[in-house]
Amino acid sequence: MPKTNDRRRATQPPTRIGYGFDSHEFRSGIPLKIGGIALAHAKGLGGHSDGDVLLHAITDALLGAVAAPDIGALFPPSDPKWKGADSVVFLREALKRVREAGYGVANLDASLILAAPKIGPHAAAIRVRLAQLLEVHADCVGLKAKTPEGLNLENAAVAHVVVLLERIPTKTRRKG
Repeated sequence: MPKTNDRRRATQPPTRIGYGFDSHEFRSGIPLKIGGIALAHAKGLGGHSDGDVLLHAITDALLGAVAAPDIGALFPPSDPKWKGADSVVFLREALKRVREAGYGVANLDASLILAAPKIGPHAAAIRVRLAQLLEVHADCVGLKAKTPEGLNLENAAVAHVVVLLERIPTKTRRKG
């Protein structure tokens, strides 16, 4: 006789889409991390953790795709445990929940909006790092950088992310 989870998984859609957004203000005296890569810049992104705006948006996109709680609910800024935390920890938890739901990442598309630093020279390294973290080929990771012309965001970085998940056949699923 099938269990409740078996019936739920049998009726799950073959794909799911998640959307994530995050923004942080630039601050002096903080290292800059974007997409899991340290970038040389005079200022970093403020936040309770390491301020990695791109990993935060990806984490929320993954969590949203499987209807899980968002990053703030799972890793509340009020909890001192997460002060200065590496955002890779958040991403890994989101991926664990994606796998537990029976899905894997098919592809991801991200847009960064910031005045500086220029992302172009770092885009390939960021894409490779994201592909490693998400366990996909780098060709499955899209990354665009835009300037915030007319948006009055010269001292902030914004990330928008869309992720597509595919249901993984039961026989090929890995344990989280």
